[in-house]
Amino acid sequence: MTTNQLILKSGIITLVGRSNVGKSTLLNTLVGTKIAAVTDKPQTTRNVIHGVLNHPRGQAVFVDTPGVFKEHHNHLTAQLTESVNESLREIDLAIYVVDPTRSIGAEERAVMAMLRRLTIPKILVINKSELPESEKEFIEDYRAMAPDFAAVFELSALHHRHVEPLIEKVFDLLPAGEPLYPENQLTNVDKKFWTAEIIREKIFLALRKEVPYTTHVEVLEMEEKPKIFVIKAVIYTYDRRYKQMIIGAGGRAIKEIGIAARKELEQATGKKVFLELEVETDKHWMERV
Repeated sequence: MTTNQLILKSGIITLVGRSNVGKSTLLNTLVGTKIAAVTDKPQTTRNVIHGVLNHPRGQAVFVDTPGVFKEHHNHLTAQLTESVNESLREIDLAIYVVDPTRSIGAEERAVMAMLRRLTIPKILVINKSELPESEKEFIEDYRAMAPDFAAVFELSALHHRHVEPLIEKVFDLLPAGEPLYPENQLTNVDKKFWTAEIIREKIFLALRKEVPYTTHVEVLEMEEKPKIFVIKAVIYTYDRRYKQMIIGAGGRAIKEIGIAARKELEQATGKKVFLELEVETDKHWMERV
């Protein structure tokens, strides 16, 4: 078959796995640009985010999902788990991402139970191949899962290593079809959502463990001028003491968050960014996400 007769493929591929195994990093690596927020803390991803890869063989739409939590500690974790279940419906391929430094536990078994119900092809990705063998203590346990999958890949999403063979296998398994997104659209999220994700990522990176999980970011205004973006956003938390921690002594914490977010936004947009951040308390923000 000549190149001109090549049958193009397209489809939806869900990235699934427990929290903090590198799904968002892999999504960004596959698409070639930063779409999803990435930190080393669990539960960074809260929404189902699409990343679009346009390739000579067709178009692959990768779906990033929140980490699977076996126990539903609150309304938010229950919502996150339901969004994972929803994202596994009516898809063409599932990629199960695992971390070989962590033993197989309740979350892994919950993911496997979800995957067993699917009749579509499934790929196992053992992430973090850049780590020394001594740190990948449980890698053989994950390798033993190979018979349940159409293919297994060991790669480094962080360092972009051995990702191309995964992409080729994805297109091998996808059905023939027309693109699902316009060629110039890389994600399903708009600029306000993406900006809020960047700000929330910086909150995770700047503050100690318990504070980020109490927060939600909404971008109220975004105005693009010829040489500058003007952005106004609100950080919501459900307790006044967390509000004080987010602001910090003398406003230092909120200033650090703002500087880090503005720097990344300027790099992404190629423009100066004026970013105004406010912090408010709202006990009901979890019910809105």
